[in-house]
Formats: sequence, C-alpha cells, structure tokens
Amino acid sequence: MRIAQWGAAALAGALLLTGCQPDAADKSVSAVATEIPVSGDIRTHDPGLVVGDGDQPWMVFSTGDLRVGLGAIQVRTSPDGRAWTHAGHAWTPSTEPTWAIEKIQGVENFWAPEVFEHDGTWYLYYSASTFGSNTSAIGLRTNANLDPENPSDGWVDQGEVWSSDGSANYNAIDPAVIIDGDGQGWMAFGSFWGGIQLIELDFPSGKPPAGAEPVTIADRGFPPNAIEAPALLHRDGWYYLFVSFDSCCRGTDSTYSINVGRAEQVSGPYLDADGVPLLEGGGTLLLDTDGDRIGPGGQSVSGNHLAFHYYDASLGGDFQLAIRELGWSPDGWPVLTTAPPDQES
Repeated sequence: MRIAQWGAAALAGALLLTGCQPDAADKSVSAVATEIPVSGDIRTHDPGLVVGDGDQPWMVFSTGDLRVGLGAIQVRTSPDGRAWTHAGHAWTPSTEPTWAIEKIQGVENFWAPEVFEHDGTWYLYYSASTFGSNTSAIGLRTNANLDPENPSDGWVDQGEVWSSDGSANYNAIDPAVIIDGDGQGWMAFGSFWGGIQLIELDFPSGKPPAGAEPVTIADRGFPPNAIEAPALLHRDGWYYLFVSFDSCCRGTDSTYSINVGRAEQVSGPYLDADGVPLLEGGGTLLLDTDGDRIGPGGQSVSGNHLAFHYYDASLGGDFQLAIRELGWSPDGWPVLTTAPPDQES
C-alpha cells in the first residue's frame, strides 16, 4: 500500500460508501469530495500515489509489466494529478533486484509498490511473487530523493524485508507502511491465505527487528479468504485500514471492492462502521463496481486523495488509474461525493 506525500509522512485520506450520500445531518463542506479527472498514460495497476507538495509533481508507482521495463516497478508523473505521463521505472535491467528473482522462481514482474518517506529518506517497498502462490517476498529500496525526470536514479536495494515460503499461513505481498503516534514503524501486508498481517518495523533500516513476527489484523472468515492490498492511515486519533475484497485481474469479470475499518491502536482491533471486527469478516464498503468501472481496488492514500485501479468495460476490461479527492463525515468516517469542491453537499 502505498502511502506518501512530498515533504510529509503523516497522511490523511479515505473513501465513500458506494451509491450513498451523507445523511442530511452530515452534509457540510467537510464532507465534500470530488473525482480528479485523469488523462494521458493511465494504464496503471496497484497505484502507489505521491501527491506533489507545492510545485512538486505528482507521482504514481505501480506494478511492473514484463513487456515494458522487464517487469520493473513503473513510474508515472503529472504536474497536477490530472495529465499523466510514463516517466520510466524504479530500476533498470542492470540494477534489478536479483536476490528476489533468484529467491522467487518464476517471478516475471514486481507488484504493488509502497512509497513512504521518513526522516528525509524515501522507502520503496515492492512485492515479488507469482499469481496464485504464497511463495513470495517483500523487498526494499531507499533513496535520498525522488527524481521525477529520472525515477531510477539514486535507489539502493536493501534486499528482503519479509517473505513467505509456501508453508506459511499468509502471503508476503502488498506492503503498507505507517509510523504510529509513538514513533514505532509498522508494515501491513497480505493476500488471501491467512488474511492481512501486521509486523513491527525499525527505522532507519525499514525492516522488522530481530524476533518480530506478524499478527493477523483482518480476515474474511471463509475460503478463499479474498482480502488483500492493505493501506494504513492515521487521522484524528484513529488508525484506518483499507482493504480490497474479492478478486482482481479478471478484466470485466473482476469483483474487487474497497472496504475499511478503524481502530484506536495500529495493532487493532479494527471495526467497521457497524462495529463488526475486521478479524471476523467485517468491513464497511467504500467503493464498488459502478457502470463501466469494474472492480475498483489496489488502493493507496496520499494527502487527501485516494488512488486505485479499476477495469474499464469500455476498453474491453483493461485496467486504468482513478484518483478521488476525499472528505470525512462528522463522526470520522470517510465520505465521497461528486459535488464541486467549493459547493456544500
């Protein structure tokens, strides 16, 4: 998951219950949110959004394509979050993470990056796996700067962060990183198998301390446990856990949706808006299929924006980038409307 903003590690963002508007009592400027019209090169899967601060450009890091850049994490840039250009990749063939290619047999491209800034260092987490397998690994690269014009410059590969060997009851992909209110780092990850996991991270290494083991923080409770792509957010005393339910990667047959719960501690317990624990199948639906936009998911949050991909029925089910500006209800749950940003809901 993928949380970052130029010049800040603390973020806010969220989503809306699909097809719903805030109750009359909740209608206020604070609950307004809009869709950001995007154009250009937006063929993006699992976007990790970095919202530009001031005159800095926006960036999206995303799952690699074997046919473009030999599967390296892709990078797109925009001056304003609207018009997007393919800027390159996070590494070149000569600097690819060979350790991951050797460890995960059959890996062809790298997935679901998380971009995170802490104390002046940028951390790029990435996933190495093959479809349908939990023999997987999460890797890390660090950089003192982000260069939108030369996105592969300056990254140093730090090797493995965590892995699953196939016998584990979890899948080490889809990393999401956060620093809690006490300054402790955490990484959520997971896909199917035993659900969403959470493990401590030390900084500046960006890796788990010796002896750390993951704990489960979200689980659907029934096979095939179709939950993945966590994103973490700390806002106004609450930790929000965004997850994708059901299945991606099937074009117009995809069934992805984005769901959320929150907790007072980063380690949980996470509850949905009805009080159902996410460990017991809970999750408040935020965004679902809508018209030609099939299966939204693979989300990230940056600043006050949500990025995700969906499958466009008008393009034969090809995947596309979407970005939404976010708002919050008075009781602290994410909302999303289509009202102009200067108009009260």
